[in-house]
Amino acid sequence: MKLTICLLAFLNFYDAQENINYQKPSAEILKLADYERPPGVLMNSKKDWVVFTYRPTYKTLQDLSQQEMKLGGLRINPVTNIASTVTYFNNLKIRKINEKNEVQVKNLPSNAKIAYVSFSPDEKKLAFTNTTNKGIELWIIDMETAIAKKLTEDTLNANLGTPYVWFNDSQSMLIKTLPQNRPALIDSSKDLPTGPIVSTADGKVSQNRTYQDLLKNPQDEKNFEVLTASEIYSVDLSGKLKKIKDQDMYTGLSFSPDGNYVMVSVIKKPFSYIVPLNRFPSTTVVYDMKGNAVKTVNEVPLNEIMPKGFSSVRTGKRAMAWRSDAPATLTYAEALDGGDQSKAADYRDEIFTWEAPFTAAPKSFFKTKQRYEDINWTNDHYAIVSEGWYDTRNTKSFLIDFNNGESKVIDDRNYQDVYSDPGQFNTVKNQYGRTVIDIKGGKAYLIGEGFTKDGQHPFIDEMDIQSLKKKRLYTSDIKNAKESIIDILNPSKGEILTTQQSSSQYPNYFKKNIKSNKTEPVTNFANPFESIKNVYKEVITYKRNDGVTLTGTLYLPANYDRKAKKEKLPLLIWAYPTEYKDKNTAGQNTQNPNDFTFPYYGSFVYWTTKGYAVLDDAAFPIIGEGKTEPNDTFIPQLVANAEAAINAVDQLGYIDKKKVAVGGHSYGAFMTANLLTHSNLFACGIARSGAYNRTLTPFGFQSEQRNYWDVPEIYNAMSPFMNADKMKTPLLLVHGDADNNPGTFTLQTERYFQALKNLGAPVKMVLLPKESHGYQAKENILHLLWEQDQFLEKCLKK
Repeated sequence: MKLTICLLAFLNFYDAQENINYQKPSAEILKLADYERPPGVLMNSKKDWVVFTYRPTYKTLQDLSQQEMKLGGLRINPVTNIASTVTYFNNLKIRKINEKNEVQVKNLPSNAKIAYVSFSPDEKKLAFTNTTNKGIELWIIDMETAIAKKLTEDTLNANLGTPYVWFNDSQSMLIKTLPQNRPALIDSSKDLPTGPIVSTADGKVSQNRTYQDLLKNPQDEKNFEVLTASEIYSVDLSGKLKKIKDQDMYTGLSFSPDGNYVMVSVIKKPFSYIVPLNRFPSTTVVYDMKGNAVKTVNEVPLNEIMPKGFSSVRTGKRAMAWRSDAPATLTYAEALDGGDQSKAADYRDEIFTWEAPFTAAPKSFFKTKQRYEDINWTNDHYAIVSEGWYDTRNTKSFLIDFNNGESKVIDDRNYQDVYSDPGQFNTVKNQYGRTVIDIKGGKAYLIGEGFTKDGQHPFIDEMDIQSLKKKRLYTSDIKNAKESIIDILNPSKGEILTTQQSSSQYPNYFKKNIKSNKTEPVTNFANPFESIKNVYKEVITYKRNDGVTLTGTLYLPANYDRKAKKEKLPLLIWAYPTEYKDKNTAGQNTQNPNDFTFPYYGSFVYWTTKGYAVLDDAAFPIIGEGKTEPNDTFIPQLVANAEAAINAVDQLGYIDKKKVAVGGHSYGAFMTANLLTHSNLFACGIARSGAYNRTLTPFGFQSEQRNYWDVPEIYNAMSPFMNADKMKTPLLLVHGDADNNPGTFTLQTERYFQALKNLGAPVKMVLLPKESHGYQAKENILHLLWEQDQFLEKCLKK
């Protein structure tokens, strides 16, 4: 009877909603959604300057309706020559950290659209780009005077990312500009085809996922080349320009630490129709400061063929970068197993160093038994090398001593085991202005998030480099608040930089002395969500039917009487599945009740103001131990997670088990559709921007490495589309009509909706104009909240 009433209300309700205009949610939700965003915070390395970045709370439909071309994995505005997905700041304020009042930066461009903000190497200047209606300008700010100055006209090319890089002397920058004789873009929308589009396979096996926005035809290739081509100039602080390099498709520009060389990478042909630009051919050349080519240090061919597995990589030199603690030395890794994780090998990768001017052969530095991850250099004669392996979730770190070549294991664990996470080494800038691990007097310092079975307690450890023994210097234990350690300002004096927050206190920065325990506020941002400051919040812990420990953050309306429990509330569950290799790590708690309650469009927290209970970020682990893959039992684990969550809140006495809804975004949407299909636990569900037919992502999805032909039964069983005839529960499907995420094409929702509709399921589809995988326009977000509000009211309250 309950289901029949809900279906009738659902169908009657939606018959009246065709072709509606944009709507706004109810007053309680609108008050939270239509808020003024506090500024962001940017600090220099010494933490003595604070930059406050301001931007609108949301973009607008007009912002999303700008011209756009989708080429090679890029989304570009061909008029302004910057990514169409960029989020702009519209104002900047600065102050020294010890002062109280922010200073408005003077002479900012009118109607500013600020992006790519960075300090100069000496941190006395701040550079940024400004987007006009024609292109990209380069500006600088003098930190002492807080005065902005334009350096170039709107001729920069930011289509491949940051269009400038500082010289080491902080007196000039290398910039990428539009070529002077740039050809016009091709508009082939009205042209008759001159022939078919032909692609050929050469018989080699590969494992390419389903990418978005790829090149499709020769016209796309020509437009891609036009839009990515730049000329390289230098510009000094007076705005004087000097041409350095002629037109090419420049990607990376990187100075050596001593400033005597610059490494330049260029995209080459042939392009590809099946992989994005990061797998196109490229050549990397190192130049001296006179513009002379010193050495071609890398040539990467087109990479359309990849071995199966997340620990597989391409062959050849990769991860090439300047060594931070040396004047001009490159480092890179090279696979010893052909890049194929399925091949047996004693060592997977070899790491090399290569000193400028590259007349001598590269030197072998270290070999890893697992896949190389990264190197962190120090301000002493040490480096820390990390390796990892996806199938086992193992990560391992080694301390390398350059004096004797010895290596010591300093970390060997499952990287999903957050309780054993040793933290990250504190860093400083060295004499070259590069970030390195801070070692003083043979001691290094680790900052950890501090997740434990008893809650979160961030910490600082001192580690002796010789013995590797650790000493705990500080453990955060502030009552009714969460403290996050941002930086160690002065280890000997015990001065650190932190943020503090609580469920109702917006995160703010503090300088703290861990020896005296004195704190000094750096920022004082107000809570923009005062109307929910008294909402009840608790992290609850419960168990799945197989003993796995689960958690979720429970919210109850501010005026709800938790003792009397006279009213049984409808419950909303928001979740996202995560894969694990063992039950212990799957059961670890990373939620903190003192995290600031920040409602946003991807949250059900708004509905506490409408009388709902909300279980947010409910743990939905999918576990595959040993040789078993997590997805081998995806459906039963999914249902067991949901059942445990509902029972846990029900046992507290707060909810009506017949009035429970589930929701999720992306893989959470996939989860939602499967739960409604394979269980009777929910009265309705909301699925946003998901993928529902796994045969359309046949070479892997999420954390699934096997392809469709390896395990067709898994792909079919996990696909809600394949089981659409079983789905009879009201479902609200939402998708951006310009989704840019690999695998979650808008077509996934359109086809799933058509299947459900034709099979008689109660379903509604809402396509949000101009939106990508995440939603940004205010009009769309407010309408989304209205749709969800109407849907939940009809299915759970009426």
